[in-house]
Amino acid sequence: MIFQRAFRRELISSAGATFTVLFTIILTWTLITILGKAAGGKVASSDVLALIVFAALNYLPTILILTSFISVLMVVTRTYKDSEMVVWFASGLSLTRFIKPVLVFGTPIILLTAGLAFYATPWAKQKSSEYVDRFAKREDLQKVAPGQFRESSSSNRIFFVEAVSGQSAVVQNVFVNSVDEKGTAVIVASEGEVTQTENGDRYLVLKNGRRYQGTPGQADFQTMEFERYHVRVAQQAQDLDASQDANATPTMQLLQTPTNQARAEILWRVSLPITCLVLMLLAIPLGFVNPRAGSSTNLIIALLIFFTYNNAVKVIEASVKQGKFAFGMSWWPLHLAAALAVLVLFAWRLNVNHRYHPRALLASLKRGKRGAAK
Repeated sequence: MIFQRAFRRELISSAGATFTVLFTIILTWTLITILGKAAGGKVASSDVLALIVFAALNYLPTILILTSFISVLMVVTRTYKDSEMVVWFASGLSLTRFIKPVLVFGTPIILLTAGLAFYATPWAKQKSSEYVDRFAKREDLQKVAPGQFRESSSSNRIFFVEAVSGQSAVVQNVFVNSVDEKGTAVIVASEGEVTQTENGDRYLVLKNGRRYQGTPGQADFQTMEFERYHVRVAQQAQDLDASQDANATPTMQLLQTPTNQARAEILWRVSLPITCLVLMLLAIPLGFVNPRAGSSTNLIIALLIFFTYNNAVKVIEASVKQGKFAFGMSWWPLHLAAALAVLVLFAWRLNVNHRYHPRALLASLKRGKRGAAK
């Protein structure tokens, strides 16, 4: 049918533009955030691109839900504003006839949202945690970039190296400022490297340098020169797995885990595709606008509805995680209430639009002729 093809074509065009804008905003914000962490030494600079990809996958379900909701709303609002909707109603079309093209347009988005929520997003969060944990487990000296001061993981040492010798672990012109129970000590050396003993302990071996301890000018100030000086390097356990939070756990594993955290995460993942479907249907009756008035009010209301719905799901998820609500009685009431709200809005709009039906128009014309005859 010409009506459905034209409507779907406009929906796809609107969705493309909306997704591009939203994804660009999220990607820019993510880029700034991760670059800030890399500059602060919280993540490796070589992992920035991978972390951006993982973060983008995490935000994609929310972006797709908002894209589908805004796209349907904008297209329906445009048909009202340009008085096309009056023509469709006068031609015998009901507002319910818009449901089929919207579902045809939205079904791939709903399936994609479900796939991302159940599989891609947990994988991305798990990989992101692995990258961050892997960097956190590196030795203090390996975290040091030439020309930068870096604090140790135990927060009691500050390292600085001027250069690194090729691909080896040898660094040139080392500065170490450490604080212990004896006070503050400063060590400078021409070079250093990390060695490992037979029992697995790691040491930073400094060569040809000096060690200063105490306050200059005081009687306890000490200065010593050395050819080799061993500093034990604090190292986190390497056999620890990446963070196994519920949001980074595969869905099949969550289903086999009878904990509140696992049930809460399942509730959130199930809610994403359902929210996408409900909001798309809600956008059809919500898109009404007076042709003589502006259309920005609908968009503001839509954003408020989206964030309210999303936050309500988050509140229920937190309640399940804390054990206040049972999973079986928590995942569906909010979506049922939203679906009932969609039905109420449809019924109300159908009642209002009834005057545009051909029979109603014909009856109105007859009444007008009788009045003129009298």
